[in-house]
Amino acid sequence: MHVVIEWTYKTPKGAGTILRSEEMPAAQALMLAEDMERTGRVKSLQFIDRQDTNWSIKELKAYLKEVDTEPHNITVYFDGGFDRATTQSGLGCAIYYEQNGKPYRLRKNAFSAELKSNNEAEYAALYLGLVELELLNAHHLPISIIGDSQVVINQLNGEWPALEKDLAGWADKIDAKLSELNLRPDYKFISRKENAEADRLATQALNGIDITGLSEIIKE
Repeated sequence: MHVVIEWTYKTPKGAGTILRSEEMPAAQALMLAEDMERTGRVKSLQFIDRQDTNWSIKELKAYLKEVDTEPHNITVYFDGGFDRATTQSGLGCAIYYEQNGKPYRLRKNAFSAELKSNNEAEYAALYLGLVELELLNAHHLPISIIGDSQVVINQLNGEWPALEKDLAGWADKIDAKLSELNLRPDYKFISRKENAEADRLATQALNGIDITGLSEIIKE
C-alpha cells in the first residue's frame, strides 16, 4: 500500500501549517512519521491511501504487522497472444509481491483454444493472474495491474465502454473476482517492450511450453 503523510507542524512559538508529502510505500511513511514525532513539533499526523482513507500511526502499524505474513505490495503484469490462423491463444502473467520480508516472483502461462480475439486473450491473461492471486491467498489489499492492452486497461478503469458482449463479460468476471478477494486495483498501461516478460510467457504458451514458477528475488 502507498500513502501520503499529512501533518500539522507547529513551531515553539505556536505558529503552524499543514504539510503534505509525496506518495510512498506505507512502511517508509511510518518510519518517517515516527521520526517526525520525535521532533516534538507534530501537532497531528495522519496517512492517506489511494482510496482517500485516513490512517493513524497506530492503525498503520497494525495493518503492516498483519499483512507482513501474507502476500502484499502486489504487481500483476499480464499479456495475451492470439493466432488468427489457428484461433489459438497464449496467456501469460508475472506477479511480483512481498511476504515475510522477502520479495518473490510468480510466473504462469496457459494455452487456450476457446477464445475469439486478441482482446479476449488479454482479458483471459489478466484473469489467469487473479486466479493465481487467489491461490496465494491474497486479499483485502490494493494491487497494481499492468499491461500493454489499451482496450483492457481503459475498459477496466472506466475510461472506455465495453461495448462488445464477450469483452463486457470478461470485464464483469474480473470485477467480480476482484470484489470477491477485496483487491483494490490500480490500472496502468505500458508499452509492449516494457511488458516483455508477460509477452514472452504468452508466446511460450502458444508454442506449447508450459511455465509455472515461483522464486525468491535475490537482491545483489
